[in-house]
Amino acid sequence: MRDNGEPEDWIKLYDTQAVDSPDPSVSEHVRRYLRTNGRSGYNEGGMTNLVLTTVGRRSGTLHRTGLFFGTDHDRLVLVASGSALTERHPNWYFNLAATPVAHVQVQSKRLLVCAHTAEGGERDRLWRLMATLAPVYRDHYERRTRRTIPVVVLDVIHQY
Repeated sequence: MRDNGEPEDWIKLYDTQAVDSPDPSVSEHVRRYLRTNGRSGYNEGGMTNLVLTTVGRRSGTLHRTGLFFGTDHDRLVLVASGSALTERHPNWYFNLAATPVAHVQVQSKRLLVCAHTAEGGERDRLWRLMATLAPVYRDHYERRTRRTIPVVVLDVIHQY
């Protein structure tokens, strides 16, 4: 993690207004999730969901999206599948690559996290985990793209 200040500085940042996903269904899901602390939206699409807030790599604006997640011990695991119709990784992935510190809400838990992209054996193991939890990754996304879909690990820095 880069030295970007104390956790309290990041917490204040993530309490400011964020821009929701341009996809109306994702935006509605995020607002409903946050309004109910995940009581509505945590278990959706057959998978556990969280809300991820990243810093825009070009704009510096906060961006929010809802994502499926799994766990690996005390870490959160995401799959940067994006759209199966494009050969491009999702924007949130590029934002985390530029600024790996982010905010996550899992139900009512608010977390400050630091992200890294899993590589090699770690990526293979976590891909199998996520494809087991959500077969859509293997059956839909992986079959429709030529790119290697990134698996992202979020290490918790601070819970508040």
